[in-house]
Amino acid sequence: MTQTRRHPWRGILVATALPLREDHSVDHDRYAEHCAWLVGHGCDGVVPNGSLGEYQVLTPAERARVVETAVAAIGGDRVMPGVAAYGSAEARRWAEQAAEAGCASVMLLPPSSYRADERSVLAHYAEVARTGLPVVAYNNPVDTKVDLVPELLARLHAEGCVRAVKEFSGDVRRAYRIAELAPELDLLIGADDVLLELAVAGAKGWVAGYPNALPRACAELYRAAVAGDLTTALPLYRQLHPLLRWDSRVEFVQAIKLSMDVVGRYGGPVRPPRVPLTPEQEAAVRAATEKAVAAGLV
Repeated sequence: MTQTRRHPWRGILVATALPLREDHSVDHDRYAEHCAWLVGHGCDGVVPNGSLGEYQVLTPAERARVVETAVAAIGGDRVMPGVAAYGSAEARRWAEQAAEAGCASVMLLPPSSYRADERSVLAHYAEVARTGLPVVAYNNPVDTKVDLVPELLARLHAEGCVRAVKEFSGDVRRAYRIAELAPELDLLIGADDVLLELAVAGAKGWVAGYPNALPRACAELYRAAVAGDLTTALPLYRQLHPLLRWDSRVEFVQAIKLSMDVVGRYGGPVRPPRVPLTPEQEAAVRAATEKAVAAGLV
């Protein structure tokens, strides 16, 4: 395990897909087994209740139990729940629940119910940071319409509100600006399809999607990339990229769950309003996954 309690967000933390039964109920036993399987196959921990975990369509009771299930399966040091919510008070309560469950850090989106200004963003993160748990910011300007630009991240870090950032903007140039403005702020790879670029730029971790299906190969890729071993990393990256790029598409949950099914894991259905992949999308994901299997990447 590469992370420590001081930096529990470092290494490969898998944004876990949530196994749903055909009636769309949560299969907590299967989820516990999945968390343990990921850690057993080279990953450092999990991020429950991220976007890939479909947290937006869970009931409060389901969402709390998902965190408790992960902690019971692999230990709280390895669990960094997403605590996003429309209101700052609600996000703080989810962080408090994470602390009570034994988690060592949490991941937080900026306000997402409206296009928040800088003062609102600062107040939102400050409110959740009051729980005492280290907060990892999640920058996803595509979905939230709020961009945590390097200057704002530096201010959030300077004011003690965040310790790291999951960077999902896709703009790899930001890695260098963040390092200049806030050298102690840990950069985490937030999108699978810029993994190599951000690893080379100094990322300390990866909040990952595709290890749900291919943990061994993804772990090998990540560790080679952060070590600067491009002889190992680049061929793997090229092989995996047809799948990794799905992590940045609207249908990322469906794609990753399908890949899990193809490799012999359990992906299962998604909850509405998400719908299954189109036949063309399914064929593309299935073909890319089968190619990875044939290449021995499972």
